[in-house]
Amino acid sequence: MVQIQKTIERPDLHPTQQQVWDDKSRFKVLACGRRWGKTLFGCTKCVEVAVNNGRAWWIAPSYKLGRVGWRGVSHLMRQIPGAEPRRGEFLWTLPAGGTVQVRSADDPQSLRSEGLDLAVLDECAYMQEAAWIEALRPALSDRLGEAIFISTPHYRNWFWRLFQRGISGADNWNAWKFPTVTNPFIDPGEIEAARADMPADIFRQEYLAEFLEGEGAVFRNIAACMIAPETRPEEHEGHYKVAGIDWGKHNDFTVISVGCLDCHQEIALDRFNQIDYTFQRARLASLMQMWHVGWILAESNAMGEPIIEQLQYDGLPVEGFQTTASSKPPLIENLALTLEREEWQFLSIPVATAELEAYERKVSAQTGRSSYGAPEGLHDDTVIARALMRRAAGDGGPAIIEIG
Repeated sequence: MVQIQKTIERPDLHPTQQQVWDDKSRFKVLACGRRWGKTLFGCTKCVEVAVNNGRAWWIAPSYKLGRVGWRGVSHLMRQIPGAEPRRGEFLWTLPAGGTVQVRSADDPQSLRSEGLDLAVLDECAYMQEAAWIEALRPALSDRLGEAIFISTPHYRNWFWRLFQRGISGADNWNAWKFPTVTNPFIDPGEIEAARADMPADIFRQEYLAEFLEGEGAVFRNIAACMIAPETRPEEHEGHYKVAGIDWGKHNDFTVISVGCLDCHQEIALDRFNQIDYTFQRARLASLMQMWHVGWILAESNAMGEPIIEQLQYDGLPVEGFQTTASSKPPLIENLALTLEREEWQFLSIPVATAELEAYERKVSAQTGRSSYGAPEGLHDDTVIARALMRRAAGDGGPAIIEIG
């Protein structure tokens, strides 16, 4: 048994738990197989913070799932003289002022709060990203609080992106992947029995902690195509260049993808938001002039149409593409086929690669028709811009785009 601040005792951590416990990173991402011991680990961290007069939250996708954390925290808190539970609030308070509270992320805006010293996000792969971005991350700022993201993987969503950030060595971030077998208290024979009883992909996700491509994943063979070299305009002098544009302003991004038909390469990708449309047009014009682009295909939905009209008035060779339930599937499928066949090379830009990996296909049970888009809370602006660029390259020059 190990003591925390000579006040409570907890079971000894197994080696991989201890490895994470000793790490000094402010943000820790743990992709864990079932029964790795994440509840013990996370609850003990929360209680440690409270014992040191801090404020910790255990956040679960729902209050039903949060009861697991509540039981773990309560087991430890009952050892502390004077610790008081408020069951209606899922809150424990200590005489010196430290607190641990269990919260639900079903409504991300309800998590807006005063400062936190620690946020433990349990099974966060099943939460909306807004819970972290809009509520919990700001709550850590005034106290320089820490965050621990613990989950079994759930395809390649925002938890996967956090994991990538951790393994990339970003400042104050670290990440680990621990399959169930790394818990020495789980019988290996039971793990093999589970393997025999479960579909292979589910076993890989739930016990091996592997990030799988989504069942509705659209783009495959992505890594093999993200190899376009960085180039300069003079290296493509005399070549025919096209561009695809997806517009955005506030929450979404405007993205411009420029490609060279002679080289079958993406040669520029510009992504920005919260810029007035006047400046967007100027930025676009500068980029088109730099690369001597011969044709531009831009999404014309909503705000796109008046911008395109102004660009045409300014003399830019731009045509509109109206994205509809009929026109979007062939647009996306053309890009998917391009990647599968390795027909083009694209620039290796992490945010754009992540959007390709997360992009989903869903089939309506009523109509049988496919629809495409980013998962809830994620962006697809670079996907659409690249798809439009590839469509422009395939058409080979200005044409009338059918509106489906």
